[in-house]
This record gives sequence, C-alpha cells and structure tokens, in this order.
Amino acid sequence: MNNDMEPKPIQWKNGEVIILDQRRLPSEEVYISTKRYQEVVMAIKDMAIRGAPAIGIAAAFGIAIGAKTIVEDMGIKDKDHFRMELEMIFREFASSRPTAVNLFWAIDRMKDIVQKNTHMDVEELSELLVEEAMKIYEEDMLSCKRIGHFGKELIGDGFRILTHCNAGGLATAGYGTALGVIRAAFEEGKKIFVFVDETRPFLQGSRLTAWELKRASIPFCVITDNMAGYFMKKGEIDCIIVGADRITSYGDVANKIGTYTIAVLAKAHRIPFYVAAPISTVDFSKKNPEEIPIEERDPSEVTHFMGIQITPYGSRARNPAFDVTPRWLISAIITDKGIAKRPYISSLKRLREKNL
Repeated sequence: MNNDMEPKPIQWKNGEVIILDQRRLPSEEVYISTKRYQEVVMAIKDMAIRGAPAIGIAAAFGIAIGAKTIVEDMGIKDKDHFRMELEMIFREFASSRPTAVNLFWAIDRMKDIVQKNTHMDVEELSELLVEEAMKIYEEDMLSCKRIGHFGKELIGDGFRILTHCNAGGLATAGYGTALGVIRAAFEEGKKIFVFVDETRPFLQGSRLTAWELKRASIPFCVITDNMAGYFMKKGEIDCIIVGADRITSYGDVANKIGTYTIAVLAKAHRIPFYVAAPISTVDFSKKNPEEIPIEERDPSEVTHFMGIQITPYGSRARNPAFDVTPRWLISAIITDKGIAKRPYISSLKRLREKNL
C-alpha cells in the first residue's frame, strides 16, 4: 500500500482533531472535525474511532484540545485553576471506554507532563501537551511497523490466516497491529490469504478489515463468526492473528468478543493463535484476568442492524464488547519490542525493559 493510500483514522490539523468516522465505512469515507474535547469523548464512546491504540491517541489529542480551550477560550491563567479544569477532562476521557488500557496509558502520559512541569505557565504547558500528543501518535506508527517486522517471521509463504475484529491501520495511527503483521508478510512477497470474521454485532471485520485489505490488494474472504470452526476442521486455516485491548502481566488477553471462542477452536485444531499488540497494551498492574473491566454496550447494537430492529419487539439482549482469552490458549504475543512466549510473566517483563 502506498503512503497516500494509508488509512488515516485520526489526525491533528490546525488545533483540531480530524477523525475518520468508522461507523460510516465502508460505504462512505467521512471525516469529522472536532474542535472541542467533548466531541472527541463522544467520538470514542460512539465508536466513530475505535481500537485500543487509536483510542489512546484520540484521548491525548482531545486532552490537548481541552488544555487549549481552558487557556484560550476560558481565559484561565492561574496554574491551580488550570490543573483543576484539566483533571475534569482527564476523568471524562477515562470514563469513555473502560477496557482498552491504551486509553489510560495515554491519559497517564499527559498527566505526567502536567505533574513534571509545575514551573511552566499555562500557555507553555498547553503547548507541551500538544507536543506530547503528537509524540504518542508518531510513536504508535513506528510501533506498528516494528510489530509487523517481528511478526512476519511467524507467517509462512502460502499461509491462510484468520483474523477477528479490526486490528489494522484504522485501530492505530496507521499500518495496524494484527493487520500490520499480515501486511509486513505480504509486502515481503509471501503469498497469503486472509479469512475475515465479520465480528458481530458491530461488524468491524466485514466493514473495516475487509475495507483495509481490499485497499492493500491482499487476498481475503469474509466469513460469519460461526464459520471459523468449519474452516479450521477442513484444514484451510494455518494460523490466527488478533489484536488486543488489554493484556495482563501473565499474558491473558482481553479482545473483541468472540476472540476466546476462536482461541478454543484453534487449540482443539492445533492451530497457532497469535496476539499482536504494542507493549503499552500490557497492563503490568493486572495479574488476574478477572480484574479486567469488561465494557457492556447498548443492547440495541444486538437487537438492531443499521437502525432496523431484527429481533421481536421487547426482546432482551446482552452486549459485552470484549472477552478474555487465557494465556494457555495463546501461542505467542507479538509486540513492538519482540515476540513473547510462555511463560509470559517473564518474557513480557523482559521485553518491557528492552531498549531498541
């Protein structure tokens, strides 16, 4: 894929955050211009932008907009008042999506800038927050390329790969995590084919992953989520690669609902199951997978499709957005610092401390 074809899910332009509205894909490529941090919060909540790394970038940019608003629109110059207003913005972003750890990682980085620069006036500090947000954006792009570099070694020529949800350029600053591995293998000249789970109920696979693969000219086909076991049994899948929203220090992985089911099927059919994510997605404060908060979204995403009700009126529905795949079902975790193998408690720690 040429650089001009690269999906740009989020950009910073002239003090505004430009977001590709992923709810409108693949039928329309519509960009939202957000000038207020509240608009960025809503874009995250409503999934106009989604994917753990992209959510973290959006929060950083949104906080930067909020800081500028405090200084320029509200006219606040007092340092204590500025920090009090900014703390409210931090809390709003923290409540937008509870599972993706990159959101909290990015918020903590922005908080750290404020805490370490108490000597600065508010104008200088707001500019520094913009610079930090840009660093988070640029680092993520490099991180994805590194994940692809390390992960492509696990992909053989002729491999048929199953992926779930969307862990491509749309879920990051660009290039992608799970799709970054696929793209890197494809760009190296390996002949690969991708099975794309549609990923109910929000259809991130059939709408977004298929859109990215088509733009990159990577051969693929879309399947419904409940077809995965059928194709595994037929011997048509060589490996599975998915992204992650949060990884415990022991290697348990929270990802889009349905990931656990695929991992169990992969284990039963002796197919390698790989997770691709930056080291920032590892929550080293969490050892127990039960500690990971699982977001429950509006049941209407299950009972309705494109605004049309598809269940009997009054039907109840559940809509957990994520599930947790235990470490023993995972063959390897591909990070931007290298590939972690079991036991993950030690391999992830070594990678965290590794300097590239």
